[in-house]
Amino acid sequence: MKTINQETITQEVKRLCQEANYVLPQDVYQALKEAYETEDSLLSKQTLEVLHKNAQIARETCSPICQDTGMACVFVEIGQDVHIEGSLNEAIHEGVRQGYEIGYLRKSVVDDPVFDRINTKDNTPAIINYDIVEGDQLKIIVAPKGFGSENMSQIKMLKPSDGVEGIKEFVLKVINDAGPNACPPMVIGVGIGGSFDKVTLLAKKAMLREIGSHHPDKRYSDLENELLNRINHTGIGPAGYGGKTTALSLNIETYPTHIAGMPVAVSICCHVARHKEVIL
Repeated sequence: MKTINQETITQEVKRLCQEANYVLPQDVYQALKEAYETEDSLLSKQTLEVLHKNAQIARETCSPICQDTGMACVFVEIGQDVHIEGSLNEAIHEGVRQGYEIGYLRKSVVDDPVFDRINTKDNTPAIINYDIVEGDQLKIIVAPKGFGSENMSQIKMLKPSDGVEGIKEFVLKVINDAGPNACPPMVIGVGIGGSFDKVTLLAKKAMLREIGSHHPDKRYSDLENELLNRINHTGIGPAGYGGKTTALSLNIETYPTHIAGMPVAVSICCHVARHKEVIL
């Protein structure tokens, strides 16, 4: 059995919070570059060039890529043979607290969602999702999530009779509803199946998948390609200026579901699709 100390986890989460906000993942960075090379619209091409340059400056100067440094969404895979010396929850929250303070990152979390809405002043609490897996490793992904795009995400409890066409119709509706408000080009995750709560997590995990990866089932990988192509023909384009680069990627994650249901969730991220991970 492997033992991991609470302080070790705190220090890693602190580092991940800063790096995620300063350094755009290489797959997203490369996708922006490729979109610039293939974009036809002059204004959209200039916009993509600015976005690419912004990411480069952020990386070189250790500055936030975006002023919205996000709510810390943390995904944890903990091996069943791992023992945490201390509190795993507190280690993660403390890492977020320190990372946002030391990294001069904007604190964007309020303590009450409706009435008081007083800033917690340290960007905690984080949103933590746990998966227990086999083995003796602890994997932590920190994905700061800005809410311009988060507010554009949607869920719908489709019926089985809606079929694949119902899924297509809903996904395209969500993207058209989002328009320029999601700061395109977008990175899109689609969850299908499970339950009301499970499908949103599927969508968020799909959003974090590497750009260019595909669902192992060819039927779903074909659906990923079709939806991405149709989204890039909406004419929304980078920052809503038109062109053919409305989304950089669309990934689908699926899960078995009830005979009477077909839940679908669409999780939208802007071009600043930030996430960093560590395995301990």
